Amino acid sequence: MKIKKAVFPVAGLGTRFLPATKSSPKEMLPLIDKPLVQYVVEEAVAAGIEQILFVTGRNKRAIEDHFDISTELELHLEEKGKDATLRQVREISDLVEIFYVRQKQALGLGHAILCARDFINHEPFAVLLGDDIIDSERPCLRQLLDVFEQHNGSVLALEKVPMENISSYGCVKAEQLAERVFNITDMVEKPKREEAPSDMAIIGRYVLTPQIFRILEQQQPGKGGEIQLTDAILKLSGQEKVYGCLFEGLRHDCGDKLGFLKATVDMALKRDEFRQDFEAYLRSRLG
Repeated sequence: MKIKKAVFPVAGLGTRFLPATKSSPKEMLPLIDKPLVQYVVEEAVAAGIEQILFVTGRNKRAIEDHFDISTELELHLEEKGKDATLRQVREISDLVEIFYVRQKQALGLGHAILCARDFINHEPFAVLLGDDIIDSERPCLRQLLDVFEQHNGSVLALEKVPMENISSYGCVKAEQLAERVFNITDMVEKPKREEAPSDMAIIGRYVLTPQIFRILEQQQPGKGGEIQLTDAILKLSGQEKVYGCLFEGLRHDCGDKLGFLKATVDMALKRDEFRQDFEAYLRSRLG
């Protein structure tokens, strides 16, 4: 079955980037010349997604405006003869069909996914977190969808992380089935290093079957008093197979200030128009 729908939970407050996120969503922070969330939307579209639902909250209007038609701006660019920029602006609103729903209370990622139940309508679907920017030849989500199409079960993106950082992630215990494909047998949300079952962390890309909603409906709050998606997926794994995909690509954790800075440097060095000058500048600063 082809997966056509994706959910983007973007209702978080972005407190790690205050004061920049006091009035502007974290997802709209610019990485070079595009907001973070646009990179992730483009990944979803490249993977074959046709409809996206943003689960938003207060102060997230800028996301809606970004993906909407901007008549005044387009007329201005057209009058000035800035055809290339005009095409870029129009491409944003034409990327994909987009819908919105409000998460009225910040009750966790699991609750945000539950808010998408009516939109999903008993179909398998994808979930993408907007602060994980993944640079890869094949879209990370496409890699997960390939596993789903082969095994017909939920799939989580996995990445090996240093054990000293494992307590920042959901972590899995898994049996390897094929190159980069695993059967997940257990998972723990943000374990202590000594309690972590492996060094494989769950990253912000998921493919889920609609059975997850029945579990989320009855899910009790977990760590932090929030409805944890990891806890719900663990229960789902007791009812049906859940798989992991150790994706190929470089992930930038743009929910972290240092990760955001690294992403800016790496993405800038990939851009032909200023790679040479930027690299020369970095070398001059580093001595």
